[in-house]
Amino acid sequence: MNQMSKFVENFKKMFTTGQITFGIIFFIVFVVIMFFAYRQDKPLHQKFYKGNYKVLLFFLLFVALLFLMKFFLKR
Repeated sequence: MNQMSKFVENFKKMFTTGQITFGIIFFIVFVVIMFFAYRQDKPLHQKFYKGNYKVLLFFLLFVALLFLMKFFLKR
């Protein structure tokens, strides 16, 4: 039995079919609503949040640096 089938079996034991269905439908509806909300607010985001990608880039680089430090200092 491979890892994926073990995961699926454990997943089926933890949740009923109704719970899994609800979770999938909730996720899809949530993503659709967030997409339309973002489209509606896009002009405001372009006006007030210029340069936010720099903050995101710095944060991602910082997290990557932490992982690299952990990896190299562990040895």
